[in-house]
Amino acid sequence: MSAAAASGHLVAGHEVMPEENYLSVDHSLKSWLLTVDHKRICILYLLTITFMFFIGGAFATMVRLELLTPAGDLMQSDTYNKAFTMHAVFMIFFFLVPSIPATLGNFLLPLAIGAKDVAFPRLNLLSWYIFVIGASFAVIAMITGGVDTGWTLYTPFSTNYSNTNVMMTAVGILIAGFSSILTGLNFIVTIHRMRCPGMSWFRLPLFVWATYATSLIQVLGTPVLAITLVLVALERGFHIGIFDPALGGDPVLFQHMFWFYSHPAVYIMILPGMGVISEVITCFSHKRIFGYKAVAFSSVAIAVFGFLVWAHHMFVAGISLYAGLVFSFISFLVAIPSAIKTFNWSATLYKGSVRWDTPMLYVFGFLGLFTIGGLTGLFLAALGLDIHLTDTYFVVAHFHYVMVGGMVLAYLCGIHYWWPKITGKMYPELPAKAAAIIVFLGFNLTFFPQFILGYLGMPRRYHAYPAEWQVMNVLSSAGASILAIGFLLPMVYLVWSLKFGKVAGPNPWQATGLEWETSSPPPEHNFHETPVVTTEPYHYGEKEREI
Repeated sequence: MSAAAASGHLVAGHEVMPEENYLSVDHSLKSWLLTVDHKRICILYLLTITFMFFIGGAFATMVRLELLTPAGDLMQSDTYNKAFTMHAVFMIFFFLVPSIPATLGNFLLPLAIGAKDVAFPRLNLLSWYIFVIGASFAVIAMITGGVDTGWTLYTPFSTNYSNTNVMMTAVGILIAGFSSILTGLNFIVTIHRMRCPGMSWFRLPLFVWATYATSLIQVLGTPVLAITLVLVALERGFHIGIFDPALGGDPVLFQHMFWFYSHPAVYIMILPGMGVISEVITCFSHKRIFGYKAVAFSSVAIAVFGFLVWAHHMFVAGISLYAGLVFSFISFLVAIPSAIKTFNWSATLYKGSVRWDTPMLYVFGFLGLFTIGGLTGLFLAALGLDIHLTDTYFVVAHFHYVMVGGMVLAYLCGIHYWWPKITGKMYPELPAKAAAIIVFLGFNLTFFPQFILGYLGMPRRYHAYPAEWQVMNVLSSAGASILAIGFLLPMVYLVWSLKFGKVAGPNPWQATGLEWETSSPPPEHNFHETPVVTTEPYHYGEKEREI
């Protein structure tokens, strides 16, 4: 891409000092809390979800420490139930779902399409405040006793039998859902109405395509979760028979409604990560993405299929055999657009001039772990195997290979790739590469043994187990400690880089894309002049593409 924008200019042969960037315009707390700059809102979200990540990580530590020994000797069973529930609630609803859309999406979307901000800047700030309010309810629920239902809040346990803070947690999730809806709506309108001259749909960066597909899911799927939680509140508060069979309700109805949102929510988490991987692969292989339109449309296809496969979570919940066959078939179909992306990324790497910078290490980690996560999902989509594997550690391992191995690695990849643009500083490459390798090794040691445990029959959510499974659980807990080191390292050297890092310059990676046409960090309004796009996306000269 090319743009009619410049990040600096000369006057009488002397370089003029660069204008103030979005970070230096005003340092007051008020300017941050009342900002409508999408880039500052990105930073607010980044700080908030990082805090949520460490809360979820603390509960994960409790779980892994308990499972070091076969006996439930660290926590009582009800305390253990609260630990794994709060781990999942914080990680899924308050970290994974908003992670890339609310941070990198907020920062990059206007820059990537040549806009000065999102369509509704005040609504963007409101979405962060709503998210903070929702997260606060969850934190209060945690402090005042926690919740023990599992993150799925299955009825009738959540409506009539649990004496923990079910409603406080549900209200927090409900409020955070409105934040997700506002963000998705904002992004959809921004992409439709605010693209710069020359930025046609097929000149959009693939990260924008992935963000668009994610936003559709946020707007269409999240209200279903909100309605479900309201019905849980009505049954719990007023004993109206909706889900509880004792009151004339149907618990399978809750599962239908919950998974109609929660399976697409998986794609809210993973689709933006796929967009990040597309951007980084084309940059560090120095080639135009192979099959641009196929990769773009596969993002939309994943979003569409995501609304059609919810009941594969319910094969043992009492749905009809014929419904199970249909959902099993569609669940296999959803692998096709994901495979298109994976094969096209591999073809992009073929004969590319590949650079082994830190973001690229995370890309290869993502490709390996997401592929394992996706393939093991096919086991769970098969009706016969799912009967054996449902509610075992095989499901836990599969979910984490997709969400942590896929989503979190893609998130770290994006943070490292755009960190020079966000802050104007480079991080030290050696510890960054070490962290990427440690995360990859620690992750596999943590979760691969859980595939074996699940196949052997170890059920999830149990704090005591037969002694013959202890070796695998010890390996898993040891891997979790290594993984924790890998997650802590980036926080250390990224914060260090803010003061001691080298100045990045506008385009340290020699990447294409409008965000690299402006200064690092960008000015308050992104561009001094409105960009004009005149080339195809990911355009590299012929000489640059040859090896």
